[in-house]
Amino acid sequence: MNDQIFRAFNDQIREEFHSAWLYLSMSTWLENQNLQGFAHWMKVQATEEAKHAMKILEFVQDRGHQPLLQGIAEPPHQWKSALEVFEAALAHEKHITACFQKMMDQAHEAKDYAAIAFLNWFITEQVEEEKTTDEWVQKLRMVGESKGGLLQLDHQAAKRG
Repeated sequence: MNDQIFRAFNDQIREEFHSAWLYLSMSTWLENQNLQGFAHWMKVQATEEAKHAMKILEFVQDRGHQPLLQGIAEPPHQWKSALEVFEAALAHEKHITACFQKMMDQAHEAKDYAAIAFLNWFITEQVEEEKTTDEWVQKLRMVGESKGGLLQLDHQAAKRG
């Protein structure tokens, strides 16, 4: 693993932990709005992102390097609506997709085939992440200002395993 790839993987560990922190912040805001189903959905997402960070960290260690953990920026704490939360989550997932794509480009340039094989899983995962988050954005846009519709979607989000 060359220095550029090593730095990129360390940066992505930070990005994934930041993602977990962001989704946890979104969860607390949604909980405060009495939208426990959406709060649960975001808590599950936060846990998943922390697992992604650990998966990357372990890959770096498996390659014989010591991961260099970096500081995590404080996430936002306030949103105007559940729709705004999910729109922010979708924008964040698109950012993460771009990070993985850049890493993949770097791995190809370095002919680091182990990194390429490892990153393939994350590239595929990001397709699912964006799709799922966008579905919630679209559903929330459909219900608009309907409190009943919002509560039905909140109930549906609580079923996420």
